[in-house]
Amino acid sequence: MSYTEAILLGIVQGLTEFLPISSSGHLIAARSVLGFGVEGALAFDVLLHLATLAAIVVYFRRDVFQLVKTAIAYAAAKPIDKTQERLLLAIILGTIPAVLVGFLFEDIIEHVLRAPMVVVFSLLLGSLLFAVAEASARYTKIISGNRGFGIGVFQVLALIPGMSRSGSTIAGGLLLGLSREEAVRFSFLLGLPIIAGAGARALYHASSPADVFQAPALLGAAVAFAVGLTAMHFLVRYLRTNRLTIFVIYRVFVAVVLFAFLI
Repeated sequence: MSYTEAILLGIVQGLTEFLPISSSGHLIAARSVLGFGVEGALAFDVLLHLATLAAIVVYFRRDVFQLVKTAIAYAAAKPIDKTQERLLLAIILGTIPAVLVGFLFEDIIEHVLRAPMVVVFSLLLGSLLFAVAEASARYTKIISGNRGFGIGVFQVLALIPGMSRSGSTIAGGLLLGLSREEAVRFSFLLGLPIIAGAGARALYHASSPADVFQAPALLGAAVAFAVGLTAMHFLVRYLRTNRLTIFVIYRVFVAVVLFAFLI
């Protein structure tokens, strides 16, 4: 892998992991359009995801710290803040659906769904989901275990390249009545265990995991971290007062362009 390839893919990952336009879909599309090699692609993609995972931890460090404190207090049978307890329970329950589906259909996800044409249709399907979520949003509920599980079901859609994990879970939060700001916050926090677990597992099973940590790959990860932190800050601020419409338009545009390139 060249430095140029690593930097470009790091930029793509950093921008698209948090913006609801699908990082995996854009990485697959970028390799297809730019003619990049696919050898070791999955392991490198995982390294990029771990870099953006670190960005989530840094950006939401106060929430992460509170969640860790709550988990420790619960294990020690000490008094727990009810708001933090609900959030922790919601994240735990919300993680279960994607873990189960990912485990049961791992081969299909890795060897069948990672195709450019799948990305085209997923981009369009995700756009429809966002539009329905915005039209149905009520903003009347608070996070709970049941709603966390429900949003976790939407997170399963992110196993399909092109759907977008952040987009699917934000849309799920809106459909289940969360405020826009709370849906965005919970979406990112819900991603912590699933991204960490998937990344660790994929690196463990990589054929040559040492190759992933060579200089170009590490540079790509550093770029993904920096760009991801910036993109996340933008999205959190943008969605406080704006709808997902601009991302719907963008996804449809990319789907049309990619389809034209593939046929």
